[in-house]
Amino acid sequence: MGKKRVMIPAEELDLSTVKYEPEVIDTPHLTGLAFRLFVRILETPLIGPAIISYLKKKNGMVELLRSTVVPEPPMYKPEFPPQDPEPGTILLEEDGKPEDRVESALRCLPEYDPAKSWNVDLSQFRYWKIRDYAYGYRSKLVTPSMVAERIIMVIEEFSHKKPPAPLLVSFDAEEVRKQAAASTKRFEDGKPLSILDGIFMAIKDDIGCHPYIMKGATTWMDETNSNNEDAVCVSRLRSCGVILVGKANMHELGMGTTGNNPNYGTTRNPHAPERYTGGSSSGPAAIVASGICSAALGTDGGGSIRIPSSLFGVVGLKTTYGRTDLRGSQCESGTEEIIGPIASSVEDVTLVYAAILGSCPMDKYTLKPSPPCLPNFPSLESLNAVGSLRLGKYTPWFNDVQSTDVSDKCEDILNQLSKTYGCEVVEIVIPELHEMRTAHLVSVGSQILTALNPDCEDGKAKELNYDSRTNMALFRSFTASDYVAAQCLRRRMMYHHMEIFKRVDAIVTPTTGMTAPKIPPSALKYGETDLHLTGSLMQFIVAANLLGLPAISVPIGYDKQGLPIGLQLMGRPWGDASILRLASVVEELCGSKKRPVSFYDVLKTS
Repeated sequence: MGKKRVMIPAEELDLSTVKYEPEVIDTPHLTGLAFRLFVRILETPLIGPAIISYLKKKNGMVELLRSTVVPEPPMYKPEFPPQDPEPGTILLEEDGKPEDRVESALRCLPEYDPAKSWNVDLSQFRYWKIRDYAYGYRSKLVTPSMVAERIIMVIEEFSHKKPPAPLLVSFDAEEVRKQAAASTKRFEDGKPLSILDGIFMAIKDDIGCHPYIMKGATTWMDETNSNNEDAVCVSRLRSCGVILVGKANMHELGMGTTGNNPNYGTTRNPHAPERYTGGSSSGPAAIVASGICSAALGTDGGGSIRIPSSLFGVVGLKTTYGRTDLRGSQCESGTEEIIGPIASSVEDVTLVYAAILGSCPMDKYTLKPSPPCLPNFPSLESLNAVGSLRLGKYTPWFNDVQSTDVSDKCEDILNQLSKTYGCEVVEIVIPELHEMRTAHLVSVGSQILTALNPDCEDGKAKELNYDSRTNMALFRSFTASDYVAAQCLRRRMMYHHMEIFKRVDAIVTPTTGMTAPKIPPSALKYGETDLHLTGSLMQFIVAANLLGLPAISVPIGYDKQGLPIGLQLMGRPWGDASILRLASVVEELCGSKKRPVSFYDVLKTS
């Protein structure tokens, strides 16, 4: 008998026969000089491809992609079935002005009481919210220019750290002062552009932001890319008066989950500087968690917003694929990536989301998105909608984490949602998780390779980090038939998840399978390869990317070491408002937060 395997059609799969199998990744963990030597061997003709082939066989990839018949036709980008309108929501004008959408979002929030924010018990830590800044500016307690000087001082302090741990890789203090002065003048004239006027935000280095050249945290991409224009999402923020502080550090080209970057220095976790940030949106999440910026923009093609948000104790939103416009970013031709907001609260994520949303013309034509909307958070209809929610939980997967601190804390939140709001927790089965992870790896890896091939052929491949070069060696091993097989699996996974969403309104998991891992000192100079660590950080992540589903990470507490834990809520296509509503309820149940070790109060008025 040969090795050929034929999968039965997805609709005929008997879920009662599905058994959960933990992901076992059989690859070496390397850092330092050993890692450098490994990469050199990997790039050697004949020997390198033989090593890659051996590792792929050991991890079941060859059998799945080349010996298996997948009966479903390929799905090259998410294709969503029609969705019902979300209950208890307010429609937004997608083609209108961003500042008008932000004003609509503001009306969806609970009433703002400055006394609760400004007359606080100093023994209890809290992040300043966007509306706190807006109140401070309007009450003349502080000005954007005053805040700008404090931020500039902090950023310059970070630039002198040893070893380097920068939050930003492109920064111009005079540019920040110029934007802040313009905002201060608008407040003096009584003409702020929106509630976001004077709000400081960082932009990940794979998103266009004038006057900086986008380089993806490489050492060379600014030589091959002369475009310094705003991405569409950034332009929308600028029209609302947002002050853009610079380009945030990241894992080189987004090809990693730790945030390790030997090019500029590895951003540190504000809660524990000896630990990783998670990535690839390490800088955007760190600058929010440190209190320096109210919000940031990141990209998410494999958990890159949700992973660092979880490890930092902040909120990260991965929107439905196509809900935000990717034009002007390095991922604009991808089929898994989105641009999304990171902030310290669901409220602030909602305001930024309202500003940046809006599909590009091609996605409007092909995806046919439903009209964007937001939950009317304090309304009775909205609260009733929470109580009627059915939350899907795949228990063996949910509990497959490195520490029971993570799963126990997530379980506790589910119990509170049931007890306090009447949400129903429904046991579900998600089949073929290994197949889904493989399909995601082949899909996103092939698209990265396509984007980078021209520069690599032009001699830039050797200027990449060693972990990027390791990934590129793997991506080059994928064939056209591997890619098509992955897209057949993609359609199959979409079927499984759409069937699940007939029974539940959201799928609930921990965001990551672990809290923030320690940084090996030997990894700082040359990076590292540790796919066991990557697998744990991405344990619950990839469905939202491969299938284009909306997902959000909400902080829910801490493990025994005091490290943040995140809960992930994943919803139906175009169900962004529903998961924002549920996230706000989860946030309310979780109470106070811990002050990070590295925190800066840039709004202080004394």
